[in-house]
Amino acid sequence: RVSLPSSLARRARPAPLARARRSAAVANDEGTFQMQGTVQDTLPGAQFKVELENGVEVLAHISGKMRKNHIRILAGDSVRVDLSPYDLTKGRIVFRERRQGGGR
Repeated sequence: RVSLPSSLARRARPAPLARARRSAAVANDEGTFQMQGTVQDTLPGAQFKVELENGVEVLAHISGKMRKNHIRILAGDSVRVDLSPYDLTKGRIVFRERRQGGGR
């Protein structure tokens, strides 16, 4: 068996308790914030103006899986947006909440 140098060795995953102690603002392992918002306006190129629950308006695009599965997003839809900690004015729509009253 060949041993790898320490720089190439696979790092151990953090214990589940250590992962649970992270800040509640970081929603996933990529280090992005996930917030609820409402689509205000549709723009060309699958981009949208989204007003977040804290009142900030961001420019968001559809994630690849939503585009691949032809998920339609209209003005007034409630969505979940991933925000990068580097630029809080841009985001990625990762989930569209189901509408009340049924329908598509």
